[in-house]
Amino acid sequence: MAESLRVALLSYRADPRCGGQGVYVRNLSRELRDLGHRVTVFAGPPYPELDAGIAFEAVPSLELYLAPGPFKRRAWAHIRTRTDVLEFWEMMGGRFPEPLTFGRRMRDRLRARPGEFDVVHDNQSLGHGLADLAADGIPVVATIHHPIHVDLEVALVGVEDERFRTAIRRWYAFAEMQAAVAPQLTRLLTVSESSRRDIARHLHVPEAQVHVVHNAVDVARWVPRPGIVRRPGRIITTASADVPLKGLTHLLEAVAKVRTERDVELVVVGRLNELGPTAEAIDRLGVRDAVTFTHGITDDEFVDLYATAELAAVPSLYEGFSLPAAEAMACGVPLVATTGGAVPEVVGPDGEAALLVPPADAGALAAAMVELLDDPARRERMGAAGRRRAVERFSWSRAARETVAHYRAALLRT
Repeated sequence: MAESLRVALLSYRADPRCGGQGVYVRNLSRELRDLGHRVTVFAGPPYPELDAGIAFEAVPSLELYLAPGPFKRRAWAHIRTRTDVLEFWEMMGGRFPEPLTFGRRMRDRLRARPGEFDVVHDNQSLGHGLADLAADGIPVVATIHHPIHVDLEVALVGVEDERFRTAIRRWYAFAEMQAAVAPQLTRLLTVSESSRRDIARHLHVPEAQVHVVHNAVDVARWVPRPGIVRRPGRIITTASADVPLKGLTHLLEAVAKVRTERDVELVVVGRLNELGPTAEAIDRLGVRDAVTFTHGITDDEFVDLYATAELAAVPSLYEGFSLPAAEAMACGVPLVATTGGAVPEVVGPDGEAALLVPPADAGALAAAMVELLDDPARRERMGAAGRRRAVERFSWSRAARETVAHYRAALLRT
C-alpha cells in the first residue's frame, strides 16, 4: 500500500447546502479518508458538514455577508488583526474579500505549523497567501471549478448603467487576484475539459498545466426511489435564485410559456430573495402560484423530492461541471439542460439522459419540457440512462484516487 498522506484541504466557504464547493469538500474528504489518508479540513463560515474521521479546524472571518447581516455594524468590535482590518476595508470598498483574507489566514496558520502536512489542497480560494506558501516550498494543489471571470461576464450582460457596471466589476475584483495566483501554485486541477479551456483563456495558464479530475456524485445516496409516486407536471431545479449564471429567470419564462398549454409546477431548491430580480420576474410573469422554493433540506429529503418530479431542469448559462445534473441523473430523473459550459460533458449525447437546448433560450426550454412531459416512456428510458451514466462515470472514489495521484506528482516537484 502506498504511503498515506497528511492533507490540508482548504475552502473559504464549505457548507454543502450553500453550493457545490461544500459538496466537493465533504465527499472528497470522505473518500480520501477511506483511501487511508489523514485529512484536515480548514474552512471559513458557513462551516462544512463532514463525515466521521475527518478533522476540522474553523478559520473564522468577520462574517460580513452572513445572516443576520450583511455588513454587520458590530464588525468593528471583532477586528483584532491586520487581516481583519483588510477584510472590513475591502467590504467597505464594495469588494468581496473572503478569498483574499482566507488565504492570508491560512498562510499564517500553516507557517506556524511547519512539516505538519504533506500537501495543501485549496478549493478555489486562490488567495495571495497560497502563493506565499508555494513560494515557501510547500506543495500547493488547487482545484478551480471554473474561472470567476465567467461569472463577471454573465453578470455584466444587459447592465447599461455604468455605475452598476463599475460596482459589479469591483465586487468581482478578486478574479484578477486569482488569475495572478493560479500560475504560481504547484499543480492545478479542474473538474471538466470545458473548465480547463476556460482556465487557460482567463487565467493565462497553458492547458497542459491544468489537469482534469471530474467531479462526482454519491451514487449510494442519490438513488431512484421507485416507491414514491411522481407528481404530474412537477419540474425540479437547483439554483441560487439571484445568481445570473444559473439562468433561473429563463426557466421561469419557460414555465410561464408551458403553463399556457398545461398545468406544471416548478420546485426550486434554493432560497428566494423577495427583494431580488427573481422575485420580480415571478410576479411579472404571473407564476407565483406555480413556483415553490425550498432550502436547508437534507440529502435524503432532496432525493425524495427528486422522486416526485417528472423531470429536472438545468437552465444554467454556464457550468464548470454541474453537480445538480449529476445528482438528478443518479436519481433517475430525466433532464432538460442547456449546452452551457460543461453540461453536455456531464449529461452525455443529446437525448441520452437529457434534452439539450441553447443557454438563455426560454422558448427552447419550454419546447423541450413539453416534449418530455408528453412522453412518459421516453422519460423512463432517459432516467435509466442517466442513472447508468452517473454510476459508471462519476464516482467519488474514482475522483479521490485521481486526486491523490496529483498530490504525489506535486510532491515530486518540490
